[in-house]
Amino acid sequence: MLILKDMPVKPQVAIGLLGSTLDAGRSQDRWSSWRPTVSICMQPDFVIKRLELLHGLHDKTLATRVATDISAVSPETTVRLHEIEFGDPWDFERVYETLFKFARAYPFDTDNEEYLVHITTGTHVAQICLFLLTESRYLPGKLLQSSPDRTQKSPGTIKIIDLDLSQYDRIASRFRQESHDAVSYLKGGIDTKNAAFNQLIDRIEQVAVATRDPLLLMGPTGAGKSRLARRIYELKKMRHTITGEFIDVNCATLRGDGAMSTLFGHVKGAFTGALKDRPGVLRAADKGMLFLDEIGELGNDEQAMLLRALEEKTFLPLGSDREAHSDFQLIAGTNRDLLAAVREGRFREDLLCRINLWTFTLPGLRLRPEDIEPNLQFELDQFAQRTSHRVTLSKEARHAFLYSALASSAKWTGNFRDLNAAVVRMATLAQGGRISVEIVEEEIERLRATWAALEEQEESESLLTQILSAKALDNIDLFDRVQLARVIQICRDSRSMSEAGRQLFDASRTRKTSTNDADRLRKYLGRFGIDWDQIAKA
Repeated sequence: MLILKDMPVKPQVAIGLLGSTLDAGRSQDRWSSWRPTVSICMQPDFVIKRLELLHGLHDKTLATRVATDISAVSPETTVRLHEIEFGDPWDFERVYETLFKFARAYPFDTDNEEYLVHITTGTHVAQICLFLLTESRYLPGKLLQSSPDRTQKSPGTIKIIDLDLSQYDRIASRFRQESHDAVSYLKGGIDTKNAAFNQLIDRIEQVAVATRDPLLLMGPTGAGKSRLARRIYELKKMRHTITGEFIDVNCATLRGDGAMSTLFGHVKGAFTGALKDRPGVLRAADKGMLFLDEIGELGNDEQAMLLRALEEKTFLPLGSDREAHSDFQLIAGTNRDLLAAVREGRFREDLLCRINLWTFTLPGLRLRPEDIEPNLQFELDQFAQRTSHRVTLSKEARHAFLYSALASSAKWTGNFRDLNAAVVRMATLAQGGRISVEIVEEEIERLRATWAALEEQEESESLLTQILSAKALDNIDLFDRVQLARVIQICRDSRSMSEAGRQLFDASRTRKTSTNDADRLRKYLGRFGIDWDQIAKA
């Protein structure tokens, strides 16, 4: 145990239970007796700025008297009374729940105040619960014990206590329950069945509440990276391990000066159109969390600036010669292979090393067939919450949907976005709040058509990656890339360049004096550095 010596810089706020016996006293003699709640406010060179005093329904008179006495001996201390009721003070569950509700509702400000949890008063059950809530950071403070000196007179002494709670089995079980609740929260309350996914979320919960190091979430588009990032933030916010805001940015939408400005801010006049200062998202995320989705899309300059911001917590806004500061936790999301991007020179190896400390790969919906049914119900519940309109599936409709959803032909290329869109469409069309088999069959046909079109597009994109390097592809506009992919696919399915040219230029060839379609096609492919032999090999 360490005796408290130095007065902290931040104002001290004490939280404690009224001692119905130890804090009692009516006559003038009470000033010569040691009363723990009063004594913590009488310590020399140790100021309690505010005391949050919890008391029972029948102890209001005593609590008021104690507050009055504290005002007399420590005018700088503000006492706020909180009436709570345990019922049976030896009922562990009831006492814990009561104190837990207080902790969840209290507006802690850990940036500007330091909290002390006074554990001298109350029953042993209450003290154990205060230990538990402090250790789990629901009460984000230090444990404080007061004790009388040998004369049993005020003010006695105060101490900070460090106890090993691992021997208390019931408390350990409480921690397990809280961990289970946290895992359930990260999963959105969905009773997922996939063993690999559940194990993954267990590990994320362990890491998320214990560290402020960067986290990297990998997985295909629509696998739930954005939703999980926000829930990690909300969980840390509830545990008082983070105080700032959650800032969400999709890096695929950032280009040029706009990327630097969005991330790091700019000063007025930094570039054409910079009419006033802009703080940027890194500063907005100070003391909070920044989620950079599709981080692999960032340019080299932005990657270098981000690395410095992570390592030194400082960066230069665009056009400024004065450094800005931000202390944020980063969660990065990507559906790219960042190691391959490093090999190709499109992603900095030092940045990957910095964000690759904790990496978690979220599986797509096709790899979690057990979770389609619980997520189907979750989406229906979400629809009801958004629209105040409850929609259900008939037994036959539910069976028809799950039969098709679990079939090998179900691609779920958009993952949970596909499922969400399907439920929204079916629920919107459901008359009388009941989704019929006919609505399900119509939706399944729509999904299959979408998946077929996407599969054809992916096949074309795959051909492009076989013929052109990733760097070359990055220099081609999306408009040209889509057209080029289709042209290459037609070339691959044709026996000769002339045959491919005739198919590609069929409408315009009748209006030309020369119908050398092969030459037109050769020139078109030449714009991108491609010849017929490359396509044949692909």
